[in-house]
This record gives sequence, structure tokens and C-alpha cells, in this order.
Amino acid sequence: MNFRQLKAFIVVMRHGTITAAARELRVSQPSVTRLIHELESALGFSLFVRQGRGVLATMEARRFHKAVESAFINIERLEELATAIRQDTIGKISIGVIPTFSVTVLPRILGQIQGNATKTHTVIHTRNTPGIVDAIQLQQFDLGIVSRSPPYEGVHILYHTSVNYVALIPSEHELAASTGEIDLDRVATQHEFVTFGNVYPLEMQGMEENLSEHLQQNARFSVANVLTASSLVRETGIPAIVDPFSARMTLDQGGVVIRSLQQNLRYHIAIIARGVDTMTQETRQLAEALITGFQADPIIIAAAN
Repeated sequence: MNFRQLKAFIVVMRHGTITAAARELRVSQPSVTRLIHELESALGFSLFVRQGRGVLATMEARRFHKAVESAFINIERLEELATAIRQDTIGKISIGVIPTFSVTVLPRILGQIQGNATKTHTVIHTRNTPGIVDAIQLQQFDLGIVSRSPPYEGVHILYHTSVNYVALIPSEHELAASTGEIDLDRVATQHEFVTFGNVYPLEMQGMEENLSEHLQQNARFSVANVLTASSLVRETGIPAIVDPFSARMTLDQGGVVIRSLQQNLRYHIAIIARGVDTMTQETRQLAEALITGFQADPIIIAAAN
């Protein structure tokens, strides 16, 4: 026996006719009759006998109905519970994101999924990677988009990839005339760059210690935010080493060029959560949309080729 057969039985018992049962179930009368016959075959006894235009329940059917009706009451309670759970999970999703993606990839992805949006309210917090990791651990954020190389202690990585840093150069700068890759080992002693050296170690980018020291010796500006570094390139005329997402956004505003680097300096990207088991359905859907959006980004596609 199955749910459809039992449901047909309950409805026929309620109405006393196959016609009324078919109307409630929104199926044909032959379908209801077939379901009842299948249930009778499975049970090994008759449930109804014809009486005029309706049907009359047998003694066995009336005994069986008590047990089935009790079971269906519990099923209805399960359906009510499922509805309550769905309503409880429709609330807020808190996502922590580093500045680079708060104004580049994230708004684009949220715009793409807006048409499929539910009543869920997404709260976006812009912080640096350590602050986001801490907030995820403390369950203050549901999701995080971070940079720097893993591992990230105490969190679950839903997605991770990396791309190459690039040189962002003012259009009028001497280095802008170069059409090939920029060799930082050669130009670091000749030109000033905006760096991150006084904020966090340049070695975090995969940079050799000697190159890091040369860049910091000449630097007059050190920043923690690559978006700030990108803006400084245009305003001060000083090149910077930035992630390709910030570089792409700055390039759209004009006055700069992007050049690849000979050095393999990696910019890491990760989507993190406290754990898969702590994610609501809406959080999982947003995470999947973010992962799909990153995978489809031209910069990440190019880095994979």
C-alpha cells in the first residue's frame, strides 16, 4: 500500500461516493476506483460495497479507517511543522565580505538572483578577512567571502580558488609602455609602488622576502584596502600591485592600464561558513549562487586556462 491509495480511501470514507472523492482529489473517477482496488488487493479484504449511487464501508474498512485516520492526523501535523520551519527560516542572511568583492562580484551576483529572491533579507557586512573569519566562528555571519591563503581555522570552506595579482599602472607612467609581463625583481629598485607592507607581510601574497624589502624601501603609501590602492594609482601616478578584480573596476574608470607580472603572486578567494549543517535552505541557495557566479567570472575562467 502507498500514500495515494490510503489518501483515496480516507476521502471515499469521508464522502461516501467515488464521484465526490474524485472531485476533492482532482483526479478521474476510474483513478479513484483503481486506487481502492489496489489497496484492497494489498490488504486482502474488501473495503466498500455499492449502495445506490454511493458506496458503503465494510466492517473491515471501518476498523481499518480508525488506524489510517490516526496516521493521517500525524502526517498533517508533520506538514504543519514543515510549514512552520519554512516560515522560521525566511528571515535574514548575514554575509561578511572583503571590500574588493563588496563593490565588484557580490553586487552583480545579487542582482542576477534578485528575480528569484524570496522574502529573505540579506545583510552585507564589509570587513577584512580575519574579522569575517572571527564572525563566522562566533555564528554572527552565515556566510563569508574572504581572501588570503587558507587554512581558515574553525570554519568550513565551501569554495576556494586563486588568481594572479597584476600591476595597475597609470597610463602616463613609464611602465605603461611595456607590452609584456612586468618583472618586479627588476623594476622594484627603480620605481615606487603602493604597497601593503606596513599593514601585513607582503609574503602573504607569495612574494619573496628580498622583493618585499625592495618594494617597502621605496614606498610612501601602504594601505590595507586594495580598492584604496587602486584609487591611489590614478591620483598619485604611482603603480600598485592589486588583485585583478579591483584592477578591472579601476580600468573601467580610465587613466590606468593593467599588466601581468612575471612573479607568481596569488590572490586567494574563498566562500566560508560555520558548517554545512548550520546553513538554512536560503543560505545554501545563496552560497550556490555565489559559487556559480565566481566560477563564471571571466577573471577566474582565464586563470584556470
